[in-house]
Amino acid sequence: MTDNNYSMEKLTDDIYVCASSNHRFGTDAFLLTYFSNYRMKDKVCDLGTGCGIIPMIMQKKNPPVITYAVDIQANAIEQLEIGIKASKVKNIVPVNADLKVLWENAPLGQIDLVICNPPYKASNAGIESSIDSQKIARHEILCNIDDVCRSASKLLKFGGRLCICNRPERLCDVITAMKSNNIEPKRIRFVSNNPEQSPWLFLIEGKKGSKPFLKIEPPLYMKSNELNKIYNVGKEAE
Repeated sequence: MTDNNYSMEKLTDDIYVCASSNHRFGTDAFLLTYFSNYRMKDKVCDLGTGCGIIPMIMQKKNPPVITYAVDIQANAIEQLEIGIKASKVKNIVPVNADLKVLWENAPLGQIDLVICNPPYKASNAGIESSIDSQKIARHEILCNIDDVCRSASKLLKFGGRLCICNRPERLCDVITAMKSNNIEPKRIRFVSNNPEQSPWLFLIEGKKGSKPFLKIEPPLYMKSNELNKIYNVGKEAE
């Protein structure tokens, strides 16, 4: 790897994620994976996979038949490949590609679930990191939410699902991008620390070609027994 300052983070006794200062992960990835309700029979595509945390979380219990893990940054894909090798995983396909144009022989119209933890901040909004990889992950520099939804629509089969997380101030942007790309918002859940505080994150699911009907699910609180369940999926202690 270009950056040798990485660590192997243990998800289970058999599943590892290669993390570094360039590509690491946080709570959002666990929440989004849990919210996605992925299935063993699904063909999945994770857009902007980073170190591959979402595909690796899916390996903990009932992994999908195949997961394409896409990232434009070669060092992110390197880290994912290290994690795949350490975990002896065979159903994750690393793809070094720009999600805006996808890749040669991409499974267009064949994917059951597209999942994406996108850059939360618009370009030139807020303080940008001096580290290029973190800047790309946090700000819409190389892609924006409309790019994500457009590519998801190309990949998804009719009735296929797109699951995204983002900050509450971007809710209108996300819904607009989904609807303009034939993905109808169907389910949303807000995440906050406790009932007294405003949400800091939302999780949203849309379906390609579906009719309008949006379900607001009960809020998810970070200080709850449900969070323990999310983190412990696939562990022997569960």
